[in-house]
Amino acid sequence: MTTGKLRIALITETYPPEINGVALTLGKTVEELRSRGHEVRVIRPRQSDESAQEGLVKAFPLFFYPQVKLGWASPGYINDCLQSWSSEVVHIATEGPLGYAALIAARKLGLPVVTSFHTNFDQYFSLYGIPALHHLARLYLRHFHNATRQTLVPSQGTLRRLHQQGFLHLQQWGRGVDTQRFNPQWRDAQIRQDLGLSDEDLLLLYVGRLAREKNLPPLIAAYRKLSRNHPRAILVLVGDGPLRSEINQYTNERIYCAGMQSGMNLARWYASADLFCFPSCSETFGNVVLEAQASALPIIAYDCPGVCEQVIHGEHGLLLPRDSDLETAMQTLYSNPAERQRLGKAGRLRAESQSWTRSFDILEATYQQQFSAR
Repeated sequence: MTTGKLRIALITETYPPEINGVALTLGKTVEELRSRGHEVRVIRPRQSDESAQEGLVKAFPLFFYPQVKLGWASPGYINDCLQSWSSEVVHIATEGPLGYAALIAARKLGLPVVTSFHTNFDQYFSLYGIPALHHLARLYLRHFHNATRQTLVPSQGTLRRLHQQGFLHLQQWGRGVDTQRFNPQWRDAQIRQDLGLSDEDLLLLYVGRLAREKNLPPLIAAYRKLSRNHPRAILVLVGDGPLRSEINQYTNERIYCAGMQSGMNLARWYASADLFCFPSCSETFGNVVLEAQASALPIIAYDCPGVCEQVIHGEHGLLLPRDSDLETAMQTLYSNPAERQRLGKAGRLRAESQSWTRSFDILEATYQQQFSAR
């Protein structure tokens, strides 16, 4: 695919070892681009255990969501980094103060800038009790992305919505999944045994942030109703966030927080479950849905942008109208293990067709196009 090796600067306010969909996608992106011969340098917030080095900048918490860290550096500092690295293309992955400083620096140097849209941050202000900032945030995001050459978005639903809101130069950049890591072969009897589950019992799984934007109350309410008639079912939430302490109060009702998991530990949790429940309505893509499908799990989710492009109702799982009761769908699949198996197998087949290679081919071609047009 490559027609020339590029020197690429990636600016992001989240990156491994942080565990979230954006960080993991960007970490894999850098690894793949380097394997293709490109030189990639990253400007990002410095982790607490890291020593100072070029490209690592100060970090501070987002005022209404302290678990999210933002980066800070002056445009002059970023200008110096880009010149020192002889950068040819700049990819800004987050729209915070670090991203905006990078935009100023790159434009001053006349470098082509590509951005990617990962998170509906404008919607979060309403969820966190600051609705007055919703519109202002959207105006800012549009201003930010429209000042660049290309904005990469993860799904058709996100692309359509942003286009309707006046965003320009949009292109879809989808995601892939590692079907060797996320695989039903990693089912772990010990995980189920530690939970007191037999092979016939049902383990319902959620993976993601434990935060308001993930719409967790309907999931917990539905499970609590299901468990009245099916005490051998268990709900496990894998992840961390500001709602963890609140969710921990339901431990005596067989709702458990397994904490943050990654790598093979995460793969084993997926493979050891029987049903994946994902109530979020704020996704731009939903990487965890694809990981669950690769693990041969049937999906229960709301029919919302991002997720609905990955799950066909009745083929890979059950999609419900937004705000409807998830308990009916849980009950349907609880009582029908053959249907769970059919949906899970179909999801696995779909996941096997979702290659990271094509995703990175699109990204690489975008970089080449913008470099050629500089």
